[in-house]
Order: sequence, then C-alpha cells, then structure tokens
Amino acid sequence: MEDKNSRIMDVAADNAPVPGCTISRQMIEHGEGRASVFSLAAGTGISAESYSRHKLLTVYSGSMEVYTADGRSSQMAAGDSLITEKDVPVGMRSGEGCIYTETEFGKETAMNEILKAGKVFELKDLVPYQEGRIVNMDLISDPDMKFVIMSFDEGTGLSEHAAPGEALVFALDGKAVIRYEGVDYPIRAGETFKFDKMGRHAVTADGRFKMALLLVLK
Repeated sequence: MEDKNSRIMDVAADNAPVPGCTISRQMIEHGEGRASVFSLAAGTGISAESYSRHKLLTVYSGSMEVYTADGRSSQMAAGDSLITEKDVPVGMRSGEGCIYTETEFGKETAMNEILKAGKVFELKDLVPYQEGRIVNMDLISDPDMKFVIMSFDEGTGLSEHAAPGEALVFALDGKAVIRYEGVDYPIRAGETFKFDKMGRHAVTADGRFKMALLLVLK
C-alpha cells in the first residue's frame, strides 16, 4: 500500500546537503522542460554556464549568490526566486549551504511581463488575496509546460478534476488540503505535491493559501 504522505515532499527537510558536495534530484521532466531540487553544501557552488532558455530558481533553505560571468551578482535567501537570463553564463555559490529548486523551460518560452530576468522576487508576492475569490496568474509557458501561481481566500478551492499531464504543486503561503484519488493530504508552505497524469484531485484552502503549479501540457 502507498504511504499516505509519499506524494508530499518537504523540499528543505528531504534534501539535506552533504558536506563538500552539490546534489541534484530531478522531480519532473517533459520535452525540453524539467524541475529539479539542488542541495549546495556550505562553501560549494555550481560554475557559471549559459543556456538558450530561462530557468526559474527558488530558494527553500539557506542562502546563495547567483552571479554572472560579467561580474553581476544577486543574493538569494529562503523564499526568493529569480529568472536567469538567456545566453548569459550564470553560476551559484553558497557560504552557509542552500537548498533550491530549478525549473527549466524550453526555447519557445512565453513569460509574463511582470517577470524581469536577473531580478530577485518572491513568488507569493506576485498575486494578492481577494475576499471570496481565487486569483490566478500565468507566469511562464512553453509548448510542453506551464507555470502558474494562485491565491485562495479562506473557504475557496478547486473542485475535483484531472490534468492532461504530470504536475507539481509548490505551497507558497498558508495551508490547504489536497484530495488526490479519494485521499486527503494536508499541505503547508514549503512542501511540494506531485500529481500523476490524469490523477483526479481537488484543492481546498485551510485559511488563506497560495501555491505555484507546474503543469505538463501533454
């Protein structure tokens, strides 16, 4: 029997750094898109490399410096996100250690104008709460994947439905209950939930709740 909590991952607690090492773990992949968790031990980093596509970095624990080969740098702490620039060598390094996710999109990426590559921001701050409403914002999409953020006022939710592909829910603020294939899974900020293709699910806010959704479109 499947463990009731096996679909929920605490990104920080479940991916503790190993001294002297950098570790990556892939969570989802489709076409040119993928999402992975990275763990940087104290004093380690990833050398600057350039890509012809955007990547979304989100820090869950610790801190790191994101730097470019031309001398620019940004400090990121828990809760911060950053969109990397295309065709610009970008590297990461951490003094204290850091756990972060990296979401990579394809070359045909469409990005919401609210996002500015190279600028640090918090995903949860991009959408407001509104009384009695669910607020939805499409942030990034390509032919294979879509990244959306949503806010739920207390008592609101999504009725049971199924998605055409795999999906990841990243809880950003507050708490909710995800009903997946008839089983309830409480989720809180910092945790991630995975849906299988056509897995039937519903979301009910427990108080106010914000989440990001990475959806495979096929």
